[in-house]
Amino acid sequence: MRKFISGLFVLLALSLSAPAAFSQSEPVIKVGFAKCAHCTPMSLTPQYAKGVKIDAIAFNTGTDALTALVSKNIDVAQATYLHYAIALDKGFDVVAISGQVNGGSAMLVANDLAVTPNDWASLKKAIADFKAAGKPFRVAASRGNAQDIHMRGAFAKEGIDINKDVQFVNIPNPSDHLQALRRGEVELICTVEPFATQILQNKAAKLFGLPYDQAAGKLTNIILTRSDVVKDKPKQLEEVVRAVVKVGDFIAADKPALIDVISKITGLDKSVAAGAVDNLDPDPKLYRASARAIAVMMRDLKYINADVSAAVEKNMDYQFLEAVTGKPKTALGY
Repeated sequence: MRKFISGLFVLLALSLSAPAAFSQSEPVIKVGFAKCAHCTPMSLTPQYAKGVKIDAIAFNTGTDALTALVSKNIDVAQATYLHYAIALDKGFDVVAISGQVNGGSAMLVANDLAVTPNDWASLKKAIADFKAAGKPFRVAASRGNAQDIHMRGAFAKEGIDINKDVQFVNIPNPSDHLQALRRGEVELICTVEPFATQILQNKAAKLFGLPYDQAAGKLTNIILTRSDVVKDKPKQLEEVVRAVVKVGDFIAADKPALIDVISKITGLDKSVAAGAVDNLDPDPKLYRASARAIAVMMRDLKYINADVSAAVEKNMDYQFLEAVTGKPKTALGY
């Protein structure tokens, strides 16, 4: 809840510095997005909107964007599947209308570990060696984000109990992951792009693998709105989803353009952005089964209190994706 309150302050600050109002000739819809590598393409949606003016607002985090959505200060928010489950767990009115970009997670290990990339047997041996030596094998992530869930799911699938076999270290801000590795504070980190690329380019760690072989797959970003917006602004939402789909097609075909966008919004060097794009997968589909799996995992991990898997399915509205793509929902992840 503290993050949500913090998000409200962010929202207030943004509203005070907002640009001049759009022309009255077209309806305006406010779309919030976070400043992560996955999220920055949302800044392009105004260019692809027709019949509606998209006011694309950059927030520091997806939590801030979600806070603005549930407090009715914006109409649409780019968040993650985890935010979606958390919002439902808190009883908020959120409706999923599109995917956006997936991927972006990477597991990195300390340079001095005798671990072979993608070789879980070598990682398990390293963990066992630490245990035999009476030392904790420390694994880190930003608790509750997509990378945390991806890592925990991959560990569980490989029979590694994250509560017994290793010591979990929560590093809330991914921008701190680089220094944690440099200081030798952890042996493994599951982090998000572009920070993963930044760490590798600085040779602060080496790549172990991508944690996508688990129930949540590589799902990360989702586009959310509220039921009142679905009722009152259906045509505007359809145009937002159309813009999201077009932006996805654009950046999938033009990686240099995506690199420029990431660098512009995040301020990171283009070489870092260039490394990150290979681990990003534009995808507007709504993956119902994997979304349900994420909700179940979050309940099992006690990140949420209730089983919201049924609500996760119920609150996915495919009508806009169907209208934009001309495909049935069965072809759109349903």
